[in-house]
Amino acid sequence: MAIVLVALTLIGAGSVYGYLRFRLGQIPTVKCKTCAAVPSGAPYNVLIVGSDTRVGNTGGAAKAFGSAALVGGQRSDTIKILHVDPASGTARLLSIPRDTYVRLSGLPNDSGLSTDNKINAAFNFGPNALIATIQNTFGIEISHFVIIDFTGVVDLVNSVGGINLNFPYPVRDNDNGNNNSGLNVPKAGCQTLNGNMALALARSRFYEYEVRPGYWLFDGSGDLGRIQRQNVIIKAVIDKAHSTYNPLTLNAFLGSVVHDVTVDQNTSGSDLLDLVQKYHAFSGSSLETATLPTVGAYSSIGGDVQVVQEPAAEQMITQFLGAPPAAIVTSPLTQYGSSVTVPSTTVPPLSTTTSPSRSISPTTTTTVPGTGPFNPSAC
Repeated sequence: MAIVLVALTLIGAGSVYGYLRFRLGQIPTVKCKTCAAVPSGAPYNVLIVGSDTRVGNTGGAAKAFGSAALVGGQRSDTIKILHVDPASGTARLLSIPRDTYVRLSGLPNDSGLSTDNKINAAFNFGPNALIATIQNTFGIEISHFVIIDFTGVVDLVNSVGGINLNFPYPVRDNDNGNNNSGLNVPKAGCQTLNGNMALALARSRFYEYEVRPGYWLFDGSGDLGRIQRQNVIIKAVIDKAHSTYNPLTLNAFLGSVVHDVTVDQNTSGSDLLDLVQKYHAFSGSSLETATLPTVGAYSSIGGDVQVVQEPAAEQMITQFLGAPPAAIVTSPLTQYGSSVTVPSTTVPPLSTTTSPSRSISPTTTTTVPGTGPFNPSAC
């Protein structure tokens, strides 16, 4: 999740450019036929996918997350878009709920998959279908992508020595008595989370908090609340990388990247090194975050889905991009399978002189589920 920004932090501090190029050359790459070209110096968007694939899981990983035989295929467990503006040195992160109801693009003819579906289903056929769906549905052009699996999140957090988060209450994951993610923080206060604990927090969709001994309250926001907690983790990892940098940290980080990450073939070490000049001092508090406005609903085809809310969604995307999005090809869907009406008017783009804030909000006021005093914060 935070892999791109942590790389910039650590690499900028270390300045070991030759070694970086060598290690980056070992990262698996995938051709991106749907990625948009980037004019020199122009802002661009990076799709960051947390994959739930179990391929390659053995031993402890198979026990913790399941094996490919038990959980087939792959879906985008987390979908985030990083907007990078090299000229201003700013970065923004937009999260798309995995259950957002859309019309999928780029599927093979023999996919056997309904095109009216949750957006995370597109990734079953790889990043190109997901990128095409995002571009056609929201008008957000994607130029690069980074895919990280469950083990990658664990290794990423461990490579910086864990992260520190303050929990107002003891918390757990509880789906009718089943702790699916493994989240269990038995006491309140500032806690040091290792990679496994951070992943459990990032994956928890049945988040509960203990307001008094034996009395637990259910967050109830599912993926929307989980997105808020993921953003807290990302910022904590970036800040920990800043505060604990040393050559061993950099080496551990690069080692985890090689094994747990896949990128598009156009992402080169030179591109990353160019960004270092702008982002070497980037901190977690500088990262603006937003979640696409949606509301929960039930679809006879898709089951429990998230329906995009307009005009708030287009307003947020315009602010996120700093310009109006590209033309919409396939509008997002209502729970009944009809197109969500996307207004033709947009809010003005963000001023390049505006000081960056920690979050992006649409002009239309929306309540974001999953935000509240029960979530952890930095400590």
